[in-house]
Amino acid sequence: MNFRTLLGYLVPHRHALLLIVLILMAESALTLTQPWLAGQLTASVLEPEASPFSMQQVLAIWIGVMLVRSLVGFAAAWYVGSVGMQMGAQLRTRLFQHLQVLPLGYLQDGRAGDHLAVLTNDSRIIASFVTNTLVSLLPLTLTFAGAVALMALLDPLIASMVLVLLPFYFVVIKLVGRRIRPLSRALVDAYSGLIAFIEENLGMLPAVKAFAREGEERERFEARNSELYSLSRKTLLAESIMGPAVTLIAGLGLIGLMWLAGSRVSGGALAPAEMVQLLLYAFMMVEPIRRLAAVWGKVQYTRGAAERIIDFLDTAPEPQDAGLPALPPVSGAITFENLHFCYGESEDERGAEAMGKAVLSGLNLAIAAGETVALTGENGSGKSTLVSLLMRFADPQQGRVLLDDTDLREVTLSSLRSQIGLVPQHTLLLHGSVAENIAYGRPAADEASIRRAAQRAHAAAFIEAMPEGYNTVIGDQGLKLSGGQRQRLALARALLIDPPILVFDEATAMFDPAGEQSFIDECRELLKDKTVLLITHRPASLALADRVLVLTSGRLAPALRDKASTGT
Repeated sequence: MNFRTLLGYLVPHRHALLLIVLILMAESALTLTQPWLAGQLTASVLEPEASPFSMQQVLAIWIGVMLVRSLVGFAAAWYVGSVGMQMGAQLRTRLFQHLQVLPLGYLQDGRAGDHLAVLTNDSRIIASFVTNTLVSLLPLTLTFAGAVALMALLDPLIASMVLVLLPFYFVVIKLVGRRIRPLSRALVDAYSGLIAFIEENLGMLPAVKAFAREGEERERFEARNSELYSLSRKTLLAESIMGPAVTLIAGLGLIGLMWLAGSRVSGGALAPAEMVQLLLYAFMMVEPIRRLAAVWGKVQYTRGAAERIIDFLDTAPEPQDAGLPALPPVSGAITFENLHFCYGESEDERGAEAMGKAVLSGLNLAIAAGETVALTGENGSGKSTLVSLLMRFADPQQGRVLLDDTDLREVTLSSLRSQIGLVPQHTLLLHGSVAENIAYGRPAADEASIRRAAQRAHAAAFIEAMPEGYNTVIGDQGLKLSGGQRQRLALARALLIDPPILVFDEATAMFDPAGEQSFIDECRELLKDKTVLLITHRPASLALADRVLVLTSGRLAPALRDKASTGT
């Protein structure tokens, strides 16, 4: 992806763009009438007999022009601003849509704060640049070009002197801009780093307080904040130099033009009224030149955000499934066939895998429909990787995963995942009500269905004991609940969609022994007609399984154990 592609997300529809151009052209044209009216007013006062207008007529016309210009200015500010906001909203939507389809591995490798900064700060910078800077280039350019053209009609010599001075302006802009460009990316990265640190710190606050790390965390924040402050000052210094330097050169050039215009009036080559128009046109060009210099600085600053957004959008999404058929309802038979898998750029199993290390090596496993199979083994043996492959959070480098003899890569992701209920070790909950969390996988579910799912998960008792029952807000990530209560909500969420396959990934890790036994006893009835894959280290949980398999070094151990051999 390049900058042209990025602009494709920002440029409005042709009709909106055409209307913006027409409004801005009208605004520039009305602005350019001001020096002409000043010249007519001068002529009506100094040479009334030769002027086509009286002073009163010129003033009346001028008032009319000012009124029309105010209306056009309002239309330009409102419409251009509205279109710019729409473009910013569309960019944020595009970025969020891309975030949703990125592989979990990419999101786990990076920091949540970095992704948050792309969607918030970086998109804001781009939208602000388009709204406040890019769209202003056209009227500035039109005003400058129109002023030069009208000066050329009055006096070609003076107009040519303006063009001679232009290269000096661009040299100053180029020299200062060369300093701004590297600072801009560093500034955007520093801001992103600060956001990422704050996001991480908020999630770690219980640990910060438990280990009395407030002082160290404050020092870490101050270091990042100081870096951002320092880069901001350096960028501000460069931008502050650019505007006054260009204005100084423009002012010196204007004085030279005034001297030349005065000399030509004295020699009779230029009328006083024409000199007034020329000088006002020259004054009018100073502001576009100054603002164009500021635009250059903004361009450099925006490049840093644009590069980060382009890198983000360049990240390959999950496998595209457009055109693939939906997976029909399955009975729940699962086959892992000759699976080979390694992580090329990330680590899994909570940091146990070395980069590029093989996690699965030719693994074969068939699970019958309605069977409950437990997988146990050391950390890093590949247990959670099997879950990722079943859910297609990743694909094997070799081998296949089949559901009812259908290769998962031959069906849509949504139809696959809708038939698997995942109850993870780390339950992810919304900052919302109990009902909203249970219904997350099926938002249209009615209250009776939500209550029935809670009852099946044996969560109804503690939910109904809460102050507002199913309407109780549980806090960020369910902080108001115990670990066991969060697990039961996760189970209710999975049961609400009533999938033929259930996956429990260390689902009892948050329970004490008594709670785990109670959970296991309650689950027996739930699992009767479903295919269940248990990922567990807990011996008590193995009692639920029809088969217990041991994974070691990415392979199934030679000996398979059943309930009888476990002594349960």
